[in-house]
Amino acid sequence: MRHLRVIQQQNGTESDSSGNLGVIYLSWHLQTANLTDIDALYRERWRSFAEREAENVFKSSILFEGLQWMNDDLFIHMRLPNGRQELLEGWLLELAYKHTAEWEQQFIAELNVDEDCRWEGKLHAGVSVVEANNVLDNGLFWYESMKKAILHGQSAGAMERSLKRRAIDRLLGQRLINPVYQPIVSLEQGKVFGYEALTRTMDRTWFTGPMELFLFAEQEGLTYALDRLAREKAIDGCMPLKQEQKLFINVMAQIMEDPGFSPGQTLSLLEQHRLSPHNVVFEITERSSIADFGSVKRALEHYRSQGYQIAIDDVGAGYSSLQSIVELRPDYLKVDRSIIQNIHLDEMKEHILFTLIQLAAKMGISIIAEGIELEEELAKVRDMGVHYAQGYLLGRPAEFSL
Repeated sequence: MRHLRVIQQQNGTESDSSGNLGVIYLSWHLQTANLTDIDALYRERWRSFAEREAENVFKSSILFEGLQWMNDDLFIHMRLPNGRQELLEGWLLELAYKHTAEWEQQFIAELNVDEDCRWEGKLHAGVSVVEANNVLDNGLFWYESMKKAILHGQSAGAMERSLKRRAIDRLLGQRLINPVYQPIVSLEQGKVFGYEALTRTMDRTWFTGPMELFLFAEQEGLTYALDRLAREKAIDGCMPLKQEQKLFINVMAQIMEDPGFSPGQTLSLLEQHRLSPHNVVFEITERSSIADFGSVKRALEHYRSQGYQIAIDDVGAGYSSLQSIVELRPDYLKVDRSIIQNIHLDEMKEHILFTLIQLAAKMGISIIAEGIELEEELAKVRDMGVHYAQGYLLGRPAEFSL
């Protein structure tokens, strides 16, 4: 968490400490009890706990202005220095989240000391910062700040979501992701056929991996922006790719329906690296079922006409269905690790893979076995006639060596 002095220095305002009013809003929403005597006991405990913890943390700060109760909602008032509200809100968010996340667990533990009565609830918390440039209307500014904090804290987890949103906005604005590449090996020729480009985050404070990152982007309506950045980074980092090798780039099926998804942007990047669409395989990932196969098919036909190829990822798991294979007619099927793992010991998995191989042969599709980690798995899929394989046994994801 950045120190407040850093924010002041970024704005060139270190002397005046009366420029903004900050409010942290706390409200405990009890889910278990609704009896009057129990509610009264709960309110008494909540008020005692919240006031004690807030004073322990904030009372010694020169920024602290006081506490205010409205019914059972606590407002922590702080007077902040001049500066950009966006930066001050970020600072206050991090400060408040650090403590309120701990308080929620502590209060639940205190409530549930008595095993005969189990309490369940959620702490709703919000923050706000408003500019206070008129001392005569100070009360009005506090009211506005309190109202904003309440609106911010309407749902449980609002502060965490706000911090995640700030993190993903920063990630997109500063392009803070790295591509790594995992080899896909030809089992017939014994050499690298291509690479799958995978996304890695530089800062894992809020997103432990790409799955969490892309899921949150989808919730925030940022899927296309993140997908485009990942695609651009994947192409930028693949300079050592040989002319005959393929670059597999993950694309969500729903993205291909987006009017902004243009192969022209990808083509421009490829040309900068002396590559062509024939080097690129769009690897379709279905995070949810495809609602309109017609739209996706039309998009894929357009990309195919330019030379791009198509793969369906995670076949045998999740939403990747036989309907997707039939409707989209991919060039490659990537069989999920859930089918490949220990296939040499599991007759049913062998039957499933054999069926996929037969289907693929009739449709002119190549099979890629994902998640190969054992020599026995590799030997089995090779003996069954699988064309390509990918997994830690054959190579871990890594940056290209220039």
